[in-house]
Amino acid sequence: MDSAPDARARVNLLGLPTPELQALVESLGSKPFRARQLMSWLYKRGVASFDEMTDLARDFRAQLATLAEVKLPEIVLAQQSLDGTRKWLLRADASQAFEMVFIPEPGRGTLCISSQVGCVLDCSFCSTARQGFNRNLTTAEIVGQVWLANRELGFEAGGERLVTNVVFMGMGEPLANFRNVVPATQILLDDLGFDFSRRRVTLSTSGLVPQIYKLAQVCNVALAVSLHAPEDELRNQLVPINRLHPISELLDACWHYIDEQNGRSVTFEYVMLDGVNDSPAQARALARLLAGRPAKVNMIPFNPFPGTQYRRSSDDAIWRFRDELLGRNVMATVRRTRGEDIDAACGQLVGRVQNRTVARLGERVRTGSGAAA
Repeated sequence: MDSAPDARARVNLLGLPTPELQALVESLGSKPFRARQLMSWLYKRGVASFDEMTDLARDFRAQLATLAEVKLPEIVLAQQSLDGTRKWLLRADASQAFEMVFIPEPGRGTLCISSQVGCVLDCSFCSTARQGFNRNLTTAEIVGQVWLANRELGFEAGGERLVTNVVFMGMGEPLANFRNVVPATQILLDDLGFDFSRRRVTLSTSGLVPQIYKLAQVCNVALAVSLHAPEDELRNQLVPINRLHPISELLDACWHYIDEQNGRSVTFEYVMLDGVNDSPAQARALARLLAGRPAKVNMIPFNPFPGTQYRRSSDDAIWRFRDELLGRNVMATVRRTRGEDIDAACGQLVGRVQNRTVARLGERVRTGSGAAA
């Protein structure tokens, strides 16, 4: 990394939107194509040192070193599961940390990234929610996770990236950090950035309906929704944001997103909780909600954590549930649990969070009053 006497005054180029990066380059008296060169070094080649950006003029590199930097999240702890899943604990500041997880599979590698330090939405089956909420991650901290994972997995310029898919399914509610998540997705998709296909970037939300409508106007990524129940009474308990935006409103927003973005389908995530939401009758109710719509259900065996009141559904219950959906022409898959031995499975990420829950959104979720911010 490059250093300077006063690092606090420098701009972090990582995660800087393309127009802002171009404006910075032009302010230094350089031509616009230098911004494209910079992005290529940052995202295509994975280079963070200005000294190594050898096709940039020496004086331009010197200018960059005095006012800019490429600052990455710091790794606090790295773990590897017996099944090959890898998890990193990343420092947000002196007392806060968040997590990202890499899941290798034949022909693909999925990176699960975080958008917040903690989460305010308090879903009852999620370990992250137990820690509360501290702050949103910046665009640089979000993009930096993808950059860092590529480096840690051995990516070299000209080589093959092991990260082929990115999912916003780590700590936090992405749409509650709209102003930083959207620019991050744009860099992931930008052909000057990481150049991912829109089908390989998935944003998962618990159901912030106004933000789904906003997202439909500015961003085209795959959409996943944490549904987990086919009726409002139960979903109010499992996913408290449902008290603000009940299932009917949520589904309308989902279909609108697909229409606006010419998407293929919405993935509805459904955690399988023994005796809570896993009966054949509930499967049939779910099928009635989704029948004839561009939807698929991703069934997730519950991953336990200390102090939880829930148990994982039996294998028999999970397969019966899936068969009920398939029999009613609703596409359904069962997610394979990965990284459970290092607490890297879905719903287990905790990081290190000093709870500073924002009262406005948190109280609205708990009481069901008002509208989400």
